[in-house]
Amino acid sequence: MTIEPFQELPPGRRRRIILLGVLRGLLTATVLVVLYYVLPYRSLDGETALRLLAGLLVFVGITGWQVRTISGSRYPVLKAAQALGMVLPLYLVVFASTYYVLERASAANFSMPLTRTDALYFTVTVFSTVGFGDIVPKSEVARIVVMVQMLGDLALLGAGARVLLGAVNRGRQRRTGTGDNAGSGV
Repeated sequence: MTIEPFQELPPGRRRRIILLGVLRGLLTATVLVVLYYVLPYRSLDGETALRLLAGLLVFVGITGWQVRTISGSRYPVLKAAQALGMVLPLYLVVFASTYYVLERASAANFSMPLTRTDALYFTVTVFSTVGFGDIVPKSEVARIVVMVQMLGDLALLGAGARVLLGAVNRGRQRRTGTGDNAGSGV
């Protein structure tokens, strides 16, 4: 089976493929954010850590699945961009919902009451390392969750980027028939 390289596709077809990829990424991110805002959250103290762990496990599972699909994709670079459109919002929503539930469990966890938007805002400021200081974790539990996010941010930016680029390279090698593909199944 011969797969036509992306650069050799007619310009109109390339634009359609790129547009569909961007739309899929935007649609996925939009659905995740809408779900974040509409799903009900219960604020049970003992379950907060389990919810965070479950959310992170779902994140890891989806990321692994995305890496496999990138490696086997006809256009791995575009598939990697779509994967980021799913993985990054999912990661941010997992932490935003955790912060929201933590604040609902006890107002002492943060320096101010958090709406869902405030929790998402705080998550993004921590992720981007901006940290304006307007929302501050006050309790040990909240600080631990923020530290977990900070370490996860570093891992996501460092190792995550490397894994995605490796999957893109494997996909390109598979497509062109170059390189040693033995044992390259992720």
